[in-house]
Amino acid sequence: MRLALLLAAALPAAFPAGAEVVGKVGVDWVGNDIVIEAIPDPRVQGVTCHVAYFDRSVLDRLSQGNWFEDPSYSALDCRQTGPITLGDIDRGADGESIFSERTSLIFKSLQVTRIFDEANNTLIYLAHASELTQGSGKMSISTVPLYDVGQ
Repeated sequence: MRLALLLAAALPAAFPAGAEVVGKVGVDWVGNDIVIEAIPDPRVQGVTCHVAYFDRSVLDRLSQGNWFEDPSYSALDCRQTGPITLGDIDRGADGESIFSERTSLIFKSLQVTRIFDEANNTLIYLAHASELTQGSGKMSISTVPLYDVGQ
């Protein structure tokens, strides 16, 4: 029982952050929406990203086919939302995923990756589609400069 509790407490730190829907804008009569989610960086206290993406309606899926897939386009903006404290972050050039959400049944997901540009004291956040079968050049980028951050 004690081991199960320890594992349950450790699991949230092992996976990318969750998101909270903060806005939803209808874009047409068939029910397609643009969804806006707030994503707090799980290892950098004081930084929140907002990502917007297209969410297809059931009616659109029925009429257009391609039932299990949403478009890869997204927009991203990240800001300081409190005092910034860097946790144990990946400092490598390939960065670390802070958020992932499926946009198709198997093959595609929307990812937000954080990269630390130590030379310029800046956090870079990249929203991109991750596809199993084909790469995608659809992306969005946002930066958060670090001034007098407790490291």
